[in-house]
Amino acid sequence: MSNNQHFSALKFITCGSVDDGKSTLIGRLLVDTKAVLQDHLAGVQRSGETDLALLTDGLSAEREQGITIDVAYRYFNTEARKFIIGDAPGHEQYTRNMVTAASSADAAVVLVDAIKLDWANPDLQLLPQTRRHSLLVNLLRVPSIVFAINKLDAVADAAVAYKNIAGALEKFAKEAGITVTAMVPVSALKGWNVVDKENNGQPDWCGYTGPSLLSILEDLPVTPAETDVAFSFPVQWVEKFHDSGVTTQGRRVFWGRVATGSIEPGQTIKVFPSGQTAVVSQVLSATRQPQNKAAGQSAGIVLDREVDVSRGDWLLAAVGAPEGQRQLNTTIAWMDDEPLLAGRLYWALHGHRWVKARVQRVVHRLDVNTLAEEEATELAPNAIGHVTLALQEPLVTLPFAQSRILGALVLVDTATHKTSGAVLVN
Repeated sequence: MSNNQHFSALKFITCGSVDDGKSTLIGRLLVDTKAVLQDHLAGVQRSGETDLALLTDGLSAEREQGITIDVAYRYFNTEARKFIIGDAPGHEQYTRNMVTAASSADAAVVLVDAIKLDWANPDLQLLPQTRRHSLLVNLLRVPSIVFAINKLDAVADAAVAYKNIAGALEKFAKEAGITVTAMVPVSALKGWNVVDKENNGQPDWCGYTGPSLLSILEDLPVTPAETDVAFSFPVQWVEKFHDSGVTTQGRRVFWGRVATGSIEPGQTIKVFPSGQTAVVSQVLSATRQPQNKAAGQSAGIVLDREVDVSRGDWLLAAVGAPEGQRQLNTTIAWMDDEPLLAGRLYWALHGHRWVKARVQRVVHRLDVNTLAEEEATELAPNAIGHVTLALQEPLVTLPFAQSRILGALVLVDTATHKTSGAVLVN
């Protein structure tokens, strides 16, 4: 792993079924890495014990119901690295919140509750939520998936439970085509194997001799920048030099973040949607220093001549960039309270470009527990399905499997301006 990947903050989500101990696990990470102030700790005491889950269930409705509803982001760091945690809800009715958190995560920790499973049975069945969340994070191309088998302090034979549950997870992952990065036994409540290898004085607790969960997270790579895809750059802001006397270049700087590929002076680009071409004369950093830029970095681009470019346009590599598409076959995670129906019109936002999108056809609904395709004519709230969209104007997209940036857009309700759906291009 490069230093850059190692020292940049790791954004990870925790997911799993209700009451699997996600909030307790995050509380444990925060407490044991000294990320919680003493007065905050004092405020979450219950009968003399620290209730770790209360550290993260920030909404009063969550505390009252004892469940997590929205995604709560928490920050902590160790000597090795900084972390951003998204605590995703376990309930099926909050699938949309989980999709939102997973879409930008570098890793997912899927928590599995040993107590809820027939742990003594080598052929045990996993909970539907474990399967669902694993399938969803895989669908959303979260690069690293870690299974943390929790509450092993509360079973009669932790080693047998860990072996059987790990076997069931490996079998499921193989069938579903999921690459598992790591599997680790933990007790979030006791703190065993979470931050330290303190396992009640047993160095090989559960027959496991690997690193603690935190050590695994410290070594995970961040999502690699998409430098292997042709250059693309959504224009966010156009700055004009009115008093520039330079005649060898245009009088405007196009600011934004490089989405894919890289850019340097001398490269030929084309403007989308106008199709005009130009040569890059300068690439600027935020402090206006000349600097080549790669995917994921912000840049100001000056062209060799005046071309008509405005916010929402894309600058693309002259060779190898995707062509504009007017029809998209997509997978949509539906977030609106109103169902998605064929014929409905929405705004589609891709980069900084807005175009009208009509739902041409709902092809299938996916069973969120198995991702099996079912016949459907609509998508209900929190449902996921395959949908064909017809666009009023073309968009430059790639399949989400190739590019998490070019392959993703959102649908916005034209009347309420609510975000209605997260869209992955197939």
